[in-house]
Amino acid sequence: MSADSKQPQPPEDGAATTADSTSLLLSHARLTDGRTVDVRLVGGRIEAVGTAGSLTAVGARVDLAGYLLLPAAAEPHAHSDTALSADSPGPVSYAPEEVQRRATEAALLQLGHGATALRAHVRIGDVHGLGPLEAVLQARRSLRGLVDLTTVAVPRLLTGVAGADGLAMLRDAVKMGAGVVGGCPDVDPDPAGYVEAVLEVAAEHGVPVDLHTDGDDPARLARLAAMAGGLRPGVTIGPCAGLGRLPSDVARRAADGLAAAGVTVVCLPQGGCGGTEPRGAAPVRLLRAAGVRVAAGSGAMRDVANPVGRGDPLEAAYLLASLGGLPAEEAYAVVSAEARAVMGLPEVRVEAGFPADLLAVRGERLSGVLSLAYSRIVVHRGRVVARTSAVREYCDSAAALDLPRQARPERPERPPEPGSPPAGPVVRS
Repeated sequence: MSADSKQPQPPEDGAATTADSTSLLLSHARLTDGRTVDVRLVGGRIEAVGTAGSLTAVGARVDLAGYLLLPAAAEPHAHSDTALSADSPGPVSYAPEEVQRRATEAALLQLGHGATALRAHVRIGDVHGLGPLEAVLQARRSLRGLVDLTTVAVPRLLTGVAGADGLAMLRDAVKMGAGVVGGCPDVDPDPAGYVEAVLEVAAEHGVPVDLHTDGDDPARLARLAAMAGGLRPGVTIGPCAGLGRLPSDVARRAADGLAAAGVTVVCLPQGGCGGTEPRGAAPVRLLRAAGVRVAAGSGAMRDVANPVGRGDPLEAAYLLASLGGLPAEEAYAVVSAEARAVMGLPEVRVEAGFPADLLAVRGERLSGVLSLAYSRIVVHRGRVVARTSAVREYCDSAAALDLPRQARPERPERPPEPGSPPAGPVVRS
């Protein structure tokens, strides 16, 4: 399926067999255009959207009063094999059970943030062989129905005598179930040869390509674009922070070449995914102005490259808006619609006929949601799969009495515990 498809398509990867067939009504949800609507979900798709109070609940009902309803986010650049390993004593364990545990926990954390689909880069080769990939594939199977997880096989070397084993292992990885082939040509003695090898395997198996590159070498980017042009299902590169360190005219010419070749860039606003990478982010506005499709991912999630990585797509959108200068709507699209397109997933709109992958965040407008996105309800294939609720409380004081409240308490407050401070105004966020 083309990543550029604009029409709703059947879910991929066996989704039709795991979609929840019951009905769910999302009532009194606010949309970004200001309307308040009811949304009925049946069989993993949006069956109907009507004015608030106009649709009846056939099955379960979730009241979304006070929430903004959005297409769900997606994560196009995760590192599931090393996630959550920053605090591990000693070297990172690649024992299959440890990799599977970390990958599962990381995927659930990102699902709670609102990402219903993940693309995980997994290193293969060296002493660990295909073990980490098999562990992440096992995590994928255990998460079926909760979150869609696609793996990218990432070999270290692919050229020369040392790269022969890596090339054979890359082909084996695709046969095992890796849905994307990738790697880091910058660290191979022959970067162009590395890219050629990856593109050859991708063409053999009809899978996408997703390569790591800093993007600080315009000549190398031009060669990559020339080699990648026309390959289907497509070529993605990232994080390309080095493009932002180039002179603007040089970066602009590089962006023009990527756009002409149809190469997508995935930037990492929350930080890089390699311990030695210079910090920074790709020049998103320059790339978009040149016509390059740009999505945003999270990269490292609490591993040695970024020990405080959150894996939160709304934080990535916030950074694109606050530091990158994108309007809130465009910033969110980069982590939702654009990220889904990069991953070959069907488009989601809050309209009848589209997939029921949705994210409800407490707030009235998208700018406020990106600023204070605490309470979230995540819907995947028509059912609620994650819920996060945050309540902020202030003790009584003259200054706090007039604080605005986002919503009334949903249930009567319990009497205070003996000796506890008096309860004050409640802000649900």
